[in-house]
Amino acid sequence: MMRKLKILMVASEVLPYAKTGGLADVVRSLSSVLAERGHQATIVLPYYREVQKRFPEIEPVGVNVRIDMSGRMEIAKALRHRVSHNLTAYFVANDKYYDRDELYGDASGDYEDNAERFIFFDRAVVAICEAMNYRPDIVHCHDWHTGLVTLYIKENRLQKDGFWNGSALVFTIHNIGYQGVFGGDSLHLTDLDSSYFNPQGIEFFGKINLMKAGILYADRINTVSKRFAEEIQTEELGYGLDGVLRERRKALTGILNGVDYSEWSPETDRYIKRNYTKQDLSGKRECKRELIEIFRLEADLNTPLIGFVSRMTRQKGIDILIEAIPQIVKMHAGLVVLGKGEETYVEKIEEMGRTFRGKIGVKIAFDNALAHKIEAGCDIFLMPSMYEPCGLNQMYSLRYGTVPVVRATGGLDDTVREFSTRTLEGNGFRFRPYTARSMLHALKKTIGFYRDALMWRRIMKNGMKEDFSWDSSAKRYERLYAAALKGVR
Repeated sequence: MMRKLKILMVASEVLPYAKTGGLADVVRSLSSVLAERGHQATIVLPYYREVQKRFPEIEPVGVNVRIDMSGRMEIAKALRHRVSHNLTAYFVANDKYYDRDELYGDASGDYEDNAERFIFFDRAVVAICEAMNYRPDIVHCHDWHTGLVTLYIKENRLQKDGFWNGSALVFTIHNIGYQGVFGGDSLHLTDLDSSYFNPQGIEFFGKINLMKAGILYADRINTVSKRFAEEIQTEELGYGLDGVLRERRKALTGILNGVDYSEWSPETDRYIKRNYTKQDLSGKRECKRELIEIFRLEADLNTPLIGFVSRMTRQKGIDILIEAIPQIVKMHAGLVVLGKGEETYVEKIEEMGRTFRGKIGVKIAFDNALAHKIEAGCDIFLMPSMYEPCGLNQMYSLRYGTVPVVRATGGLDDTVREFSTRTLEGNGFRFRPYTARSMLHALKKTIGFYRDALMWRRIMKNGMKEDFSWDSSAKRYERLYAAALKGVR
């Protein structure tokens, strides 16, 4: 059995404090299950405005560090919140950088100073740990916002008596499409020697790339599904980093994210109209009835109802969904859409909502309660992603007996198996070409099965039997940590 470790999770968002996407769910869930397995887990993230408002009990720890941001001294103040036994959250506070309405940007786009905000965060994390004399066994960094942490610690480990000697570095790629690429003039904010600004370092076509730092300097790298670990080494889905990833392929692995079934399970879900089980599905009809009322749809309980909950970006397939909506309506299916995202797609989906009022329902928001109601109330859940590192909603859907229709990419391909009438095995339906036509073909096939009540119930129950709990994923992370530690000793 693995010895108990001190693990530091570094991320830009973590539930319940701050969330824009699945990253927040994953970091919290993984941290919690590692703590339950006896490890001492610590989370660190920025002290955003929404954290200040929602958690007034968070207290300063009396540690402030000064960070020289290219001749300007900025103060990073450390705060702490006890989450549970063996799990503590720390926060890096600086109102200039984090006292804002949103985490990364507003309606007009990303904040212009995001390079400075997250370079400061990375430097502050390292400095605060040193000031508190806290040296974890594992420093686990998540996505581009934390990439420089690996570089700073690796640089320190090169010193004979470096503070970080013995700490292993793990870097997780949750979404390679977002890399933290900024102008080369941002290098002066990092306090790094100019020798790092080259193709073998963090330079990326004349700019700096913070995700590249994480990939280059971590002891072990992983992404959040086996298939995606393979895909990002290709020119098509490597987004310019495929060569670097191929060079580090021996350090790269894929570990599928887990699901927090205490939060996402129809047996206990506190947000849905009526709880249900795979033995008694009657409650699902009540959840569907409520969803139809919420979105004021003309559909009845026999109309196949399709759900889509996502950020509205091309990565998530919103463009081919918008193109396909007129045909979906002609299939006599209902559609409910929930999410926020790029203004162009938001405007188009809202226009579709007006054009097909009563046929489709649209809500532009992050609404956790409504997301639960959609998972429980829909018959079909659509995920037509251009690429998908892991995906969580398809795993939620399986648990709720809501049949997923997905594009066969990344974690969607790892978790959704095509239903077979010959073997009666499989838990959903897939399509491959990234086109509205291919997606519509899969939906038409799925709706055909929906019309056969006995066959549909079999598909639903196949999905509800699946187990994507965090425990097995946590064991794989423990093995990854062991391999990382072995490499630094």
